[in-house]
Amino acid sequence: MKSKLYIVSPAKFEIEKFSDDLKLILDSIEISCFRLALSTKNEDVIAKTADVTRDICHSRDVAILIKDHFLFVEKHGLDGVHLSDGSRNVWKARKNLVKDSIVGAFCGNSKHDGLIAGEAGADYISFGPLRKTTLKDGTIAQNDLFKWWSTMIEVPVVAEGNLNKKVIDSLENNTDFFAFGNELWNEPNPLNELNQLIDF
Repeated sequence: MKSKLYIVSPAKFEIEKFSDDLKLILDSIEISCFRLALSTKNEDVIAKTADVTRDICHSRDVAILIKDHFLFVEKHGLDGVHLSDGSRNVWKARKNLVKDSIVGAFCGNSKHDGLIAGEAGADYISFGPLRKTTLKDGTIAQNDLFKWWSTMIEVPVVAEGNLNKKVIDSLENNTDFFAFGNELWNEPNPLNELNQLIDF
């Protein structure tokens, strides 16, 4: 597979079961990055989970990012942050983190927001979802956006949200990363599901 793979955690999970699933995936398939994307605002839970998943990832040379909470990055030895609000906090995150920290920005289907985030110092731009959804306003990121971005812009691009085999095949030449989250965790065997999605 030409594009690299990126794994996103569920918003809520039981750490022991999830740790086993994550280890199995990272030991079986080459994964470039893992994102801890918890919905809880409980700092102790986030901190403990960050420490556990960091050890799993770093022992396998996989970068680990945290969704939005960039103040956790240096404190817990993480590699960077994924910002879910587009370009809004890219400059602030970049200012607060050490130089080599990764800053990614999810920009929905907005080319304009992606360009602003890139100019503010984002290391990658994420667009999505890729298929019809009832989440937010239901707008999807079209293939043409990825084609234009990968042709015109040097900042790496990530495709995420509601991926399936057809979408993956259609974007293979126009995205740097595919990010898999609930596509895996909603299934009884996440590793098998990932293998099927990428035809590994």
